[in-house]
Amino acid sequence: MTSFLRGPDLSARRAIVTGAASGIGAAVATRLAGLGAHVVVCDIDADGAARTAERIGGEPLAIDLSDTAELAGRRFEADILVNNAGIQHVAPIEQFAPERFAFMLRLMLEAPFLLSRAVIPHMYERGWGRIVHISSIHGLRASAYKSAYVSAKHGLLGLSKVIAVEGAGNGVTSNCVCPAYVRTPLVENQLADQAEVHGLSKDEVLSEVLLARSAVKRLIEPDEVAGAVAYLCSTEAGSVTGTELTLDGGWSAS
Repeated sequence: MTSFLRGPDLSARRAIVTGAASGIGAAVATRLAGLGAHVVVCDIDADGAARTAERIGGEPLAIDLSDTAELAGRRFEADILVNNAGIQHVAPIEQFAPERFAFMLRLMLEAPFLLSRAVIPHMYERGWGRIVHISSIHGLRASAYKSAYVSAKHGLLGLSKVIAVEGAGNGVTSNCVCPAYVRTPLVENQLADQAEVHGLSKDEVLSEVLLARSAVKRLIEPDEVAGAVAYLCSTEAGSVTGTELTLDGGWSAS
């Protein structure tokens, strides 16, 4: 049962969180572990995954999710899957390297499909499962110079809806969390890239580019995203499926 002050009881659940060495993934792994889940901390950064796993009492798994040929043969036993791993690359379309575009779609759309495919049989057998995809406000809105990221995040919403429709009869939900800019290493790195593209300082990028369309003028904290994920993993969210929980500071309201 869920207490909205404490969160759901996940003590009998096994969770897989990707991109969990830092940022949103680490916050989600920490929150789920705090609710009792045994968390498999997945990241290409083996040392970072090990540090997060040791801190939360979880299990590290160093894995390159862009190696989709290897990933296609995997099967995992998990009750919760959080597809979070991702990267950003900022460039005009005519300068965007095709190899980079393909890599980003492998990592942020094909890998979530393969991981979902890998855990669904176990979830169906148990009659319970929660799949949460960390999409983005860019799954709902477009920004210039982010063709691969926007394409992948839009695609993730579509994938999530299909999983929701197929899994409903087996107790499996699938949803996306769509935050705007979160205080993570990925966003910190974007400040420099965007400053170069736009010819602005980092402070100007934050106020005039990243937060320009948000009514709430601050970066979102990783723990806020983790709280949204925890709710979607709760019993009370059993009828919440095929949709997205948006944390965008009012960006999409206008």
